[in-house]
Amino acid sequence: MSILEVHDVSIRYMTGDFKDIGLKEYAMKKLKGEYQVTEFWADRNISFTLEKGEMLGIIGANGAGKSTLLKAVAGIMEPTEGYVKRQGSVAALLELASGFDGDLTVRENAYLRGAMLGYTRRFMDETYDRIIDFAELRDFQDRPFRQLSSGMKSRLAFSIASLVQPDTLILDEVLSVGDGAFRKKSEQKMREIISGGATTILVSHSIEQVKNLCTKILWLDHGEQIAFSSDVDGICGLYQRFLNQEITLKQAVKASDKMKENAEEKM
Repeated sequence: MSILEVHDVSIRYMTGDFKDIGLKEYAMKKLKGEYQVTEFWADRNISFTLEKGEMLGIIGANGAGKSTLLKAVAGIMEPTEGYVKRQGSVAALLELASGFDGDLTVRENAYLRGAMLGYTRRFMDETYDRIIDFAELRDFQDRPFRQLSSGMKSRLAFSIASLVQPDTLILDEVLSVGDGAFRKKSEQKMREIISGGATTILVSHSIEQVKNLCTKILWLDHGEQIAFSSDVDGICGLYQRFLNQEITLKQAVKASDKMKENAEEKM
């Protein structure tokens, strides 16, 4: 049984100029039939399934619909069309550095973020030293949070969030925080979580990271599903050629379909 099933998921945003024109003008335009709303589809007909312990890498340029899709998978938003079926608990590491209070100390923010994630005070007392040491912030724990660099803030958030042991873990560009040494340490931490049986979804602009960590790959472009495959190296190769303008998107889709056909024939 699949631990995660995404079936024909489409997500639509409706945008208008209500905030710019104000309530009175909005009412007048509505009465006259002059008020217009723009329809924008962030994702269209996205489908994939994941089994326990698999790791999916999602690739695509900015604006491809990756983060919006993750919010639907995490249950933060409901798809406009299609559905998402989840088995077990889901933890999402999205927008790591948001939600902190700049006036509180690093220590106080650690406890605050822990409470937001549902950790008990006792759990935080027992794990605080491990959190602060993993984030490499022992010398900064009593400073105001606003004095930290963006990298330090992300390291603290990652350290706190990585304590969870969910059935499905969602990571949105979180393995790129910190310097090279911390990135290696965070990748190792994720490997430990995955080896514990967690099904993982990783959004990353690093093709090498996806190739090294993932067992399946999903390529999105402007909300459209270009490819979903277990041939991670093959799709990454097509994606790199597309970025290098060696092939068009249409040619990439055709090559991906051919790769899928060849794989099915070998089964």
